[in-house]
Amino acid sequence: MAKVVVALGGNAILSKDASAQAQMKAVKETAKELVNFVKNGDQLIITHGNGPQVGNLLLQQSADDTPENPAMPLDTCGAMTQGSIGYWFQNAMREELLNAGIDKDVMAIVTQTIVAEDDPAFQNPSKPIGPFYKESELADIKAIHPDWQLIEDAGRGYRRVVPSPKPLAINEYRAIKRVVDADIVPIVSGGGGIPVVKKGNQLIGTEAVIDKDFSASKIAQLVDADKLIILTSAGGVFYHYGQPNAVELKEVGVNEIQQHIDADEFAKGSMMPKVKAATDFVRHTGHPAVIGALEDVKRIIAGEEGTTIVSEDIATVAK
Repeated sequence: MAKVVVALGGNAILSKDASAQAQMKAVKETAKELVNFVKNGDQLIITHGNGPQVGNLLLQQSADDTPENPAMPLDTCGAMTQGSIGYWFQNAMREELLNAGIDKDVMAIVTQTIVAEDDPAFQNPSKPIGPFYKESELADIKAIHPDWQLIEDAGRGYRRVVPSPKPLAINEYRAIKRVVDADIVPIVSGGGGIPVVKKGNQLIGTEAVIDKDFSASKIAQLVDADKLIILTSAGGVFYHYGQPNAVELKEVGVNEIQQHIDADEFAKGSMMPKVKAATDFVRHTGHPAVIGALEDVKRIIAGEEGTTIVSEDIATVAK
């Protein structure tokens, strides 16, 4: 039985319709794909992003911010979306497992991710959250929210960005391991986990959103996963993406892909964190990481789709 950590983007849960009904429908469709890992005999650990959801929740909070009903801070909004998305996934996965004739428990775990108080990311916000805005809307948005920083996000529009510190540790990793050992499917570290700074015995929430791919890599290392799979809307990894000489990678060694990371060849708001997180997992464990499309899950399991990043020893043998 292979232990597999699967990371899903927040955009796989929310597209244009931000209603709970639409997001639950999207989660149900995603669960139909994820159940294939369990059918394959894999021990599945699910983690997911929350960028669109936490940004939308912050907008709702600020729209009704009064002394009697103050808006919740970013870390608490992260916890709220972690809970709501975990609830949707818990029910959807349980239903799809039963539909497949598999009686297996599913558990969402509120997860805190420890970060460094002096992480440089706090001075350089880079994590996109919330909805996309057109360039023509920017002046109005900045007038309403003068403290926001907005950037262009991979050709899809403009979004607010917040600090995204690197995960140092997963506070609940021992509990997650026990759940996995009990053959329960856990949904963990939603939105990268609630960012907290450790001070003595205290965990103090901080205003940030952790990249879910880096958090997934950390979890995969801590639970001794055999494979990390990062599912995207774009599919596998390309060199020269969007250009006439684009090349999709099928299998690549960590040293080769590191050269392209160092050359800053991947889009910062989309593929770059995925490639970095996958490479980090491979370097620390020697196990493979796969980046591919959600709709290709069956073919990813069969080794027919996605980009597989492998240790240099395996890459050398393959050559």
